[in-house]
Amino acid sequence: MTLRAHLLAGGIAAALAIGGGVAAQEPGAEDLRPADQQEERAARPPAKAEAGFDEAFPRMISDPVVQGDLDPPGPLVRPWTIANAESLVAFIEGIAREGLDPADYDLAALRTALRSGPSEELDALASRNFVWLVEDLRDGRTPMDARKQWFVVDPDRDIFRTPDLLETALETGDIAGTLEALNPTYPDYARLRDELAATPPDDAAKRKLIRANMDRWRWLPRDLGRLYLITNVPEYQLRLTVGDKTLKTYRTIVGKPGRTATPQLAEMVEGVVFNPTWTVPQSIVRGEGLGQRVLSDPAWARAKGYKATRGANGYITVVQQPGPTNSLGRVKLEMPNPHAIFFHDTPSRHLFAQDDRALSHGCIRTEGALELGMTLAILGKGASRDEAVEISTSGEYTKVMIERHIPAYITYFTYGTNVEGEMTEFEDIYDRDAPVLASLDEPRVRNRTDVIDDEVIVIENDPRDEG
Repeated sequence: MTLRAHLLAGGIAAALAIGGGVAAQEPGAEDLRPADQQEERAARPPAKAEAGFDEAFPRMISDPVVQGDLDPPGPLVRPWTIANAESLVAFIEGIAREGLDPADYDLAALRTALRSGPSEELDALASRNFVWLVEDLRDGRTPMDARKQWFVVDPDRDIFRTPDLLETALETGDIAGTLEALNPTYPDYARLRDELAATPPDDAAKRKLIRANMDRWRWLPRDLGRLYLITNVPEYQLRLTVGDKTLKTYRTIVGKPGRTATPQLAEMVEGVVFNPTWTVPQSIVRGEGLGQRVLSDPAWARAKGYKATRGANGYITVVQQPGPTNSLGRVKLEMPNPHAIFFHDTPSRHLFAQDDRALSHGCIRTEGALELGMTLAILGKGASRDEAVEISTSGEYTKVMIERHIPAYITYFTYGTNVEGEMTEFEDIYDRDAPVLASLDEPRVRNRTDVIDDEVIVIENDPRDEG
């Protein structure tokens, strides 16, 4: 089977399975430019969206276009009836099922105030504890300083605003329903909750690990979207997901422990780069002498695909051209972020057979990256099926921008459902569990901040590194 036929039969099938008839439609007059028009082809704009695409893939709830303008906040202390306050107490008494601690929410004081009947003290206590429950269920209980290398901006605080939730709960009397609606929608959260319920009280270590990973789901947006990528770094797996169901999984290679550990991110895939070039970092060009070697050994440089230029000031720039030796492989996903982290292919595919795959300088090498890139280009309306095959097999650098950006979540779970559907404990390869577990033993942090002050490590990515 030719490569072209293989791609049509493989990667494109994934796109069709997700999008149904929508993905299969041709974009009409959106034809490829002739091969000699390199400048136009190098940054190909997204194809025109077709009718039916929004229905098949509605925008995420966190999309600002959907959110619109937010109303000013309402009061955070509201009058409580005895019935509503009793419902709040009952909810707090059962909050352990969500991996939280009833001791965090002033149960004794609430019960005392309840016995005295309606009062300003009851209003203040009940309102305050409702707000704390909202914060913990919506945003996570773990304080920011315990979330190592976590850089996710969670939109839930703007979507599910505390004053609105308080008003709704008190007007409807459905205290429990209002709070339970904040739980993450991803199926793994519910599975962790069931696992917690099934774990004996005397297995304290396992219960704490489950609770920590339940809380990690709260750090993310409650609704991850309709179509997205999600990778669990310690599992070394990437999932292509639609409707919270995994369509396809890909093995990954992630950052080495230490300064090149892969951070936790939530970014948008804006395009797919086929047959990418790799601009070699100066730490390699100068520090390892690659620049001088490329200039002094043209035959070796050609074999490796390197091209070097020396500026008037003597500064050497080295770019590895597209080809079988390119360190980024045949495709990378365009995912702008301040950490310079992205998903890409690799020519060293034998490394995917290893169990321990924390080998890279931070970026995520992905097995089957070409299939994944073609699928996203089609689903994102950047290319038709035939265009995707032609671009990927051309050998030419081509950036295909997609009309619908696709969320990509880089997560870190040490307990959860593996790709075989089994609950599994994953190795804590970056030692990120300890501060989260420790925070569960500490009193709930009051007056928390959402400021992320962990160090942003911009990695000079070396995809050649094989550990």
